[in-house]
Amino acid sequence: MQLAIAENEKEQLLQELGKANLRFQQVYPGDKPDRQPVHTVYGGANLFKADTCVRMGEIARRHLYTYAPNFVALARALQLEGHSQLPQRQADIARLEEKLETLSDEARKQEPAWLYYTVYKKIVRKLTVEAVEDFRIDFEDGFGNRPDEEEDATAIAAAKELAQGMQQKTISPFIGIRIKPFTEDLKHRGVRTLDIFLTTLLQLTGGVLPHNFVVMLPKVTIPEQAATLVRLFELLEKAHGLTAGALKMETMVEATQIIMDDEGRNPLMRIIRASEGRCIAAHFGTYDYTASCGITAKYQTMAHPVCDFAHHITKVALGGTGIFLSDGATNVIPVAPHKGDQLTFAQLQENQDNVHQAWRIGYGHTMHSLINGFYQGWDLNPAQLPMRYAATYHFFLSNYDDAVFRLKTFVERAAISTLTKDIFDDAATGQGLLNFFLKAINCGAISEEEALATGLTLEEIRSRSFYRILEGRRKHR
Repeated sequence: MQLAIAENEKEQLLQELGKANLRFQQVYPGDKPDRQPVHTVYGGANLFKADTCVRMGEIARRHLYTYAPNFVALARALQLEGHSQLPQRQADIARLEEKLETLSDEARKQEPAWLYYTVYKKIVRKLTVEAVEDFRIDFEDGFGNRPDEEEDATAIAAAKELAQGMQQKTISPFIGIRIKPFTEDLKHRGVRTLDIFLTTLLQLTGGVLPHNFVVMLPKVTIPEQAATLVRLFELLEKAHGLTAGALKMETMVEATQIIMDDEGRNPLMRIIRASEGRCIAAHFGTYDYTASCGITAKYQTMAHPVCDFAHHITKVALGGTGIFLSDGATNVIPVAPHKGDQLTFAQLQENQDNVHQAWRIGYGHTMHSLINGFYQGWDLNPAQLPMRYAATYHFFLSNYDDAVFRLKTFVERAAISTLTKDIFDDAATGQGLLNFFLKAINCGAISEEEALATGLTLEEIRSRSFYRILEGRRKHR
C-alpha cells in the first residue's frame, strides 16, 4: 500500500520530536532509586553528641516496652482493625506469641494476628539496629536565636561531636545540619555557622564528609537563596579540597510564597534549577507553613487541609524529577505527664492514656503521609520513633501482596514486549513500582528474599534500576 507520508519527511518530524522527548526526560527522569530515609530527626545543635542516635534508640525501646510490652498491647493502643479479636489474658497472649514464633513465614501469614506480630517484632529490631535513619543537627528553630559567640562555640562543639561519631560509627546513615535561612536579617549568621561547622569538621576528619551529608536551607522563597548556597558550596569545596559537587542541599516548603509567588506561579522548579543539581530533597515545614497561612497555634497540625493543599502542589511541581519529598512533624509528643517511681494507679493510667492518645495521632499522621505518597517525615523526640516504624511497617506489609502482583505483571509484560525504543518509558513506570520494594527493604519492612516474589532476582533487585533490569532481560530474550 502506498503511504501518504514520505519516509524522509516522517523521519525528520520524528527526529525533532525525539529531541523534545529527550529534553523532557532529562527534566523528569522519574523516581530516583537511591535510598530515601523514612524520617529525619531534628535535634538542637547544642544537645547533639556523638552517640545521640544510639541513645535515642535506647529511649525509644524503653518507651515501647513500657506502654506496649507486646504486639497485642500495641494493636489495642493504636486501635488497629481487628484488635478486639485478640486475646486479653496475659497467658493467652503468651501462648499466641509462642505459636507465632514457631511457624514458618508462610504459615504465620495464615494467622489473623500475623500482621500485628510481625510489625511489633520489626519495630523492636529496628530500634535496636538502626533507630534513627536521618538526623539533622539544627541551628535554626531547634536552636533559636542566640548571641553570635554562643552559636560559634556550638558550631565548633557539634562538629567535634560529629567527627567523633564518625570515628565511633555511632551516627545515623544519613546526617546533616540545618542552618539559619538566607533571609536578609539572618543570611550572615547562616553562612558563618556553615563555614565554622564544616571547617572544624573537615580539619578533624582529614577532609572527609560523613556519608549522605546534607545542608538544609530553611524558609526558601526565591531561587537566588538556593543559588547563593551553591556558590558558597563551591568556595568551601575549593578551600577544603573536596570534590566538586560533594556538598548537597535540601530546601524547605514552609511559606506560602514557595507555593505561589507574586506572579501567581509555583517557584519550586526554579528553586531546584537554581541549585544546579545539588538539591536532593524538599521537606515540608508544618508549623511555619500553617502559621504563614494565618492558622492559630491550636490548629497548626499536619491534618489541617492547608497542608494537604501544599503537599499536592509540591507533588505536581516536582513529580518525576527525582527530588525526594518529606512531610512534616507531629507536634503531639507521647510523653507521660507524671514522673517518679511512686505513682498511684490513677497516675499510671493517665500516663498510659496520654501516651496512647499521642501514639494514635502520630500513627495517623504518618499513615496519612504514606497514603498520599510522602514516604518521609520528621520526628522530634525518641518517643515518636516506635509509631514512625509502626505506621511504616503496617503500610508496606499490608500493601505487599498487591504490590507483588503489580510489579510481577509489569515485569512480565515489559520483558516480552517486541518494542525496541520504549525502554525509557517502561523503565520510568517500572521504577515507581520497584521503588515500593526498595523503600520497604531499606527501612526493614521486608527482606530482599521476600521481594523475590515479584519474579526479580537478587541481582536485579540490588541493581536498584528498572532500566537495567529491562535492558538485561531483553538482551537475553
